[in-house]
Amino acid sequence: MNTNIKVKRILTRIFKPIAGIIIVLITVFPIYWLVAMSVRPMSEMTGHISLLPHSFTLEHFAELFVEKGFGTALINSIEVTLISLAVSLLFGLCASYVLTRNRFRVAIKKPLNTWILIVRILPPIAFTIPLYIMFNKLGIMNTKIPIIMACILINIPFIIWFMVGFFRNLPEDMEKSARVDGANEWQLFTKIVLPLVLPGIAAVAMLSFMYAWNEYTYSIIFVQSPSTYTIPLKLALLNSDDTLTNFGLVAAGGVVSAIPMLLFIIFAQNYLITGLSSGAVKE
Repeated sequence: MNTNIKVKRILTRIFKPIAGIIIVLITVFPIYWLVAMSVRPMSEMTGHISLLPHSFTLEHFAELFVEKGFGTALINSIEVTLISLAVSLLFGLCASYVLTRNRFRVAIKKPLNTWILIVRILPPIAFTIPLYIMFNKLGIMNTKIPIIMACILINIPFIIWFMVGFFRNLPEDMEKSARVDGANEWQLFTKIVLPLVLPGIAAVAMLSFMYAWNEYTYSIIFVQSPSTYTIPLKLALLNSDDTLTNFGLVAAGGVVSAIPMLLFIIFAQNYLITGLSSGAVKE
């Protein structure tokens, strides 16, 4: 019996690292291959493609920005993502806080809960027809406003749904003490409550950022002018019939599109760690 236990422990010690290495390789290899294809010359993309590039080039990135106008799409995506994220966080955090505090007598609490549930259940494509009619009548189809509004529509219910649990688990004793000391509702919310839920804000901001940055469904329907193309739409156009074989160009576009999102995630993770440590000290 002891022998079997020892054998199991030995096998576990051997296979756990091996399994971990295999999982890491499977996860990292597509990212490596994307980067490798983006810096590989076109002459190395015919016939048998080696695992490691024999030479490196930045011609795909130069063509991407000089000839394909990828810089405009990058700026558009940054604007759409940051504006929609800021508005969504502002309204989503305020609404989720109000929903979890009984002292706020708001008549739309029940309709708001129903709206959140509907938006979370229905697929985004279900809102395209009413949104298209509304944006078309407003005459804003040739601007970035429809994409911003569509991202806000999806992100606000998600932020409320995500943050309600964080606000509900906070003890209200600190809020009562602050109110006794003369703090108004806005000071109470910004200086007492929000610092305690920074981990949740960082997490929901990362998820909302990723959705807005990768949004494609509404972009392909609402965007009608090349000057308002976002990165997902521009990447799809790079993969058209005349550029389908230019794998280096498409890979370069994928690398450029991943960099801002990666930087934001790293930045948000720092705030996530700070929020966790500060919350532990305050408690």
